[in-house]
Amino acid sequence: MKKIWSHQEENRRVRIVETVILVLLVIGTLISLFSGLSAVNRQVSEADYVGTLVMKRDREAEDYDEDSSVCDVTYVCGEQKMVITYTYEQYEQLEADEITAYEFRCADGSSLFFDHLQPGSEEIRNAYRQLMANETMPVFNLASSLAILFVSLAIMLLFGAFFSTYEKIWFMSIMVLATIFAVIFPEETVNGVNGIIIMFLYLLDTFLNILCELLISKQSRYNFLVSVAVEITEIAICIVLMYRFATMATTLFFWLPIDILSFINWTRHKDEVEDELTMVRRLKGWQEILIILAIIAWTLIVGYLLSGLDISTDFYESERLETIVTYIDACASAVGVANGLFIFFRLREQWIAWYICAGLEAAINIITGQYVLLVLKLGYFTNTTYGYIKWSRYIKSHREEAASLF
Repeated sequence: MKKIWSHQEENRRVRIVETVILVLLVIGTLISLFSGLSAVNRQVSEADYVGTLVMKRDREAEDYDEDSSVCDVTYVCGEQKMVITYTYEQYEQLEADEITAYEFRCADGSSLFFDHLQPGSEEIRNAYRQLMANETMPVFNLASSLAILFVSLAIMLLFGAFFSTYEKIWFMSIMVLATIFAVIFPEETVNGVNGIIIMFLYLLDTFLNILCELLISKQSRYNFLVSVAVEITEIAICIVLMYRFATMATTLFFWLPIDILSFINWTRHKDEVEDELTMVRRLKGWQEILIILAIIAWTLIVGYLLSGLDISTDFYESERLETIVTYIDACASAVGVANGLFIFFRLREQWIAWYICAGLEAAINIITGQYVLLVLKLGYFTNTTYGYIKWSRYIKSHREEAASLF
């Protein structure tokens, strides 16, 4: 009787701790969001003129062509920075590498810089709002991270019986790491989209992807429902950043349809003993060789075609970098197609494809400075090993039952 009472008391304490953590996450989200919004929306319409200073043009951050509607040119002097937006016609006429910047100081001590002496009240308000948005970006990123962390923990608690202790620890560890990276490595504005929005998409992508990966490792057909949300999020990221068009096309025309078909196929092959499990199998050696050759051909052909496209984006720092990422992306999309087919046919080799995809995408993330997405790749590598072991054990003990592909 004492043991039963002790166990119930321990469970009650655990639930209290879990509830407290959830409440703290909500409070932290609201405080961070309120702090950021208060700073950005602070009313400033006047600023005192301080003086002038000469700023140098940062040409390395520029990569515009005739398809560009607006061109942001950055001028710097030490830690001070001024960004001026030009039309492409105005941008083409720029020749000087230096400019005279007029410094104005707000009541809170913030410095604003303009390329003319008498900025209007609206100009001052917009410049101050942009300055505060940049300065409070880690605060907004923290708000986004805590909100997604709250959802992550809530799912682990709500479906606690479905996930093992290891799976819960793995899932929450990846999300906590993503939170830390989001605050330490904020994203800059790209193609007119604020870095706060970009970071939120990165965090949402991380959350959905690792949840999907975890469900796949558990042989759960419900991973495809989460996968649809993954595809929509990744298409949005590609559109915002204007990059990785091979992946975007593959996601739109392959992954979304294959998710629906895979859910149907997996539903037809439920385990006879455990209804939540799906029967899985493995490939033969000659089949693997044919798939590898197809991936190589896809990479060369698609990479060559996409590298010839002239698409305007200020996400890349150079044309050479864009070409390198294009070929890596083409290879990743090819492996992704193979991976999608492996998943559809319930084949263990999909985990090997995950390894390759994670490595290729990690290379892209490092090259392009998307450090928060490296946390997602860490999740891929660790869960892929876990999933491969689980599927291998299942195949070994269910060889006859998992023989049919369809």
